[in-house]
Amino acid sequence: MQVSQSLDLAHGRIEKRQLTVLPIYDDFLDWPGARLMLRMERTFIHKATGQLMHEIDYALSSLDLAQVSAHDLLALWRGHWQIENRLHYVRDVTFGEDASPIRAGRAPQVMAAVRNVAIATARRVGFSNIADALRSFAQFPYRAAAQFVLF
Repeated sequence: MQVSQSLDLAHGRIEKRQLTVLPIYDDFLDWPGARLMLRMERTFIHKATGQLMHEIDYALSSLDLAQVSAHDLLALWRGHWQIENRLHYVRDVTFGEDASPIRAGRAPQVMAAVRNVAIATARRVGFSNIADALRSFAQFPYRAAAQFVLF
């Protein structure tokens, strides 16, 4: 068993994380490829209200303790949410992807690719807020188009 902890002070809250990693031996769990069981325990204290929240999540990994440490897995777990927040949240909220009526054939894949190009273009220009980028591109379309000039 390995344990890793982190403490963050950001976004108006204090957040403590503790990841416990247990190896899976023999046929303890009938899940193909599972080598580790992960238990993430998070405690949040909202500074403004003093409200305390406690969450526990579980996961499986195909890695084993010879390949990765609990500290590395804690960083990977956090990194997943950066991807979620930087891409999926933007696609769902800013572009309304979940509410899109486009559902048939290849059209959903094509529209997802178009949204990804728009997000990548906005980030390349230097925007961290994609909604601000879309407003700017609507007002000054040459800013977006200038990213595709190949000479």
